Order: sequence, then structure tokens, then C-alpha cells
Amino acid sequence: MTQPPRPRGRPKAFHDKTEQNTVQALDRGLDLLAALAAGQGQTLTELAESTGQAVATVYRALVTLQSHGMVECEEPGQTWHVGAGSFRIGSAFLRRTKVVERARQQMDHLMRETGETANLGIEVQDEVLFLSQVETHEAIRAFFPPGTRGPMHVSGIGKALLAWFDPTKVQGILTRKGLAAYTPRSHDSADYLLADLARIRARGYAIDDQERAEGMRCIAAPIFNGHGEPIAGISVSGPAFRMPLSAADHLGTLVMRAADQVTRAIGGQANK
Repeated sequence: MTQPPRPRGRPKAFHDKTEQNTVQALDRGLDLLAALAAGQGQTLTELAESTGQAVATVYRALVTLQSHGMVECEEPGQTWHVGAGSFRIGSAFLRRTKVVERARQQMDHLMRETGETANLGIEVQDEVLFLSQVETHEAIRAFFPPGTRGPMHVSGIGKALLAWFDPTKVQGILTRKGLAAYTPRSHDSADYLLADLARIRARGYAIDDQERAEGMRCIAAPIFNGHGEPIAGISVSGPAFRMPLSAADHLGTLVMRAADQVTRAIGGQANK
């Protein structure tokens, strides 16, 4: 019997993730980039300590990454940062979907309507990944720069997506990630969270009521693809004193309208 051809670009051992099929130097370099991305700059010694690598190994990796523009060294204090090359490569991720481009106008409109920061996020590896943000002009505001990741069960966008995900997928996410409590209002019980998801689906929007950070609220709604599947979420977030629960229905209506506009703009089909 003739064997079907393997997918182009994948070697025979594609699904073999054993150590012999990984490049250790590349692994270490990516660990360094991840460490730099998680902070506000680190010295050579700090990077070696945080990644568990030898100082000499870290230095060679940094110099290599620097030659490609992936990292930069700030001379005062010899502090290393993620470079513009990493940004350019990372930005290619955004080109995988037109939702970022299509959502921008609606996010800007939503920020102007509500006076609060508008956000766009998707689910990646059981977490919310923020793709885009339009910041309010207020001095006190929510801030989720593109590339920020966070737990789904305490996020407005995360819960908006979970509410429309298949129950099996939801259970898998909860099993793998757990329900860590970040504030006294966090959903740390599966039953409580599932009840909240049912309410979200019934009304059409999610509320993060100071569940990730005390004093901050978020209202979010899902964006759907052509199959009626939730692929992204749009939200407004800000301090609780400017976003009282009494305004949730009004803000929810505005957010749902923006989400529906993006859904239509990408050729999606709402699944309400």
C-alpha cells in the first residue's frame, strides 16, 4: 500500500519532542528572550540567575541575539532588553488573522464612547493573549500591552470566550490551568465559575468584577468566525469607581455592539 506523503516542511520525526530533536542552544536563547520579555530589563548576572544558565553561556547567547537585533543592551548599568527585531518577528503573528485590523476602528470608537481603555484578546494555550489596545486619555487606566498573557477565569475576555467554548474544552482548560485566586472576588470554584459562564451566555457579555486586580473592572463580549465559533474577545476596562456595576448593562450593550460589528467585518456569524 502506498503511504500518503508527509506534510511539506515537516520531517519524519516532527511529532517526536524528545531531547534529541531539540536544539539546546536555541532552547536557551528562547528562554532568555522569554525572561527579558517578562521584565523591564535585566543585567547579565540577573539573567543567568533567573534562567539557571552560566554567565558565559548567557553572554554568548545575548551577543548572538544582539547581532540579529533581537535584544539590545542599554549602556548605563549594562541592562539587556528585548530588541526591535523581536518585535518585528512577533508582529508577524498578528498577520495570521484579520481580526486585529478589523477590530481597530471599533476599539477606537468604543474607547471614545465609554471613556475607558478598549482591548482585544484571543485564547492561546489556555490563556488570554492580548493582541491590541486603545488606551483612554484618563490618568488612571487599565494597561494590557500587546503580548500580555493572563488566566482566563479572572479575565473579562477570558470568561466571554469560555462562555461560548465547547464544555469539553472549558473543562480541559480548568483541569490544566486550575482556578487560582488573585483577589477575594476571584472564581476559585468550578461550580461558581460555570454558573457565572451560564449568566454570561444568557446576557451576552462578561464582567470581570475586580477578579484579577482589586479596584479594576472589565466588560467583554466575544467575536465569532464564519462557523459561529468564538475566536476573540473585545472589552473595555478601567477603575471600578468609573465603571460601577450599575453601568454594566449600558457598557455591555456598547461592547456587544462593537463585537458584533467586528464579527460581521470578518465575515463571522454571531452565536447567541
